[in-house]
Amino acid sequence: MWKIIVGGLLFAALVLWLISKGGNLDMTGEKHGIEVSDHPVVPAASAPAAAASPVADSASSPAAAASAASR
Repeated sequence: MWKIIVGGLLFAALVLWLISKGGNLDMTGEKHGIEVSDHPVVPAASAPAAAASPVADSASSPAAAASAASR
């Protein structure tokens, strides 16, 4: 029985040591609000979304024109 307890303690110590060697580890839990990340923000990711908006607007304008013409 004592071997299981000693083995468990050694395993726990090994796991804690490995986690501490892992680098930037945040175990503070869930965060809300603005987060600062180590990764750079890619501004090009927002460009396709902005380019898609005029297409959606132009696609809805013929439907609006057709419904206005039928009145």
